[in-house]
Amino acid sequence: MSLFARRLRQAAASFAAAACLAAHAALPTVPSPVEAAAPAVGASSLLQAGFGMFAVLGLIFLCAWAARRFGLQRLGGGQSVKVVSSTMVGQRERVVVVEVGGTWLVLGVAAGRVNALHSLPAQVLPAAPPASAMPDARLAGAAGLFAQKLRDSLGLAQRPHP
Repeated sequence: MSLFARRLRQAAASFAAAACLAAHAALPTVPSPVEAAAPAVGASSLLQAGFGMFAVLGLIFLCAWAARRFGLQRLGGGQSVKVVSSTMVGQRERVVVVEVGGTWLVLGVAAGRVNALHSLPAQVLPAAPPASAMPDARLAGAAGLFAQKLRDSLGLAQRPHP
């Protein structure tokens, strides 16, 4: 089929479509053709919904982390009881020192049970040195070993310590 014949056929089809639309506009009793419905769910809408869901979940986890990290304070209460110290003594057991008024209570806390172990007058806590000032000897040794292995793998010479 020649190019001219194809162009002629396309022009005739577009002329017929325009005439059909004009006839539908002129005659209100003739029902207009139903347009094809757009797809209900596309890839872009699924991607947008997925990003929105992950943003909301990330915001929830961020708020939970901030509440744990900064100790979400209750409004108007909680000042009479204060946890002084706590340590794990088993997988589900811990010893907790709680200050109530002017008294420290040493409590044994297990799954579903709290026992008073000892009671003593409240004391002033000594100021703890910052964690960065006194590194754990095991961690310092492990960090030094890691640094040495890294230098060896990169082929760098060890620097002299001042």
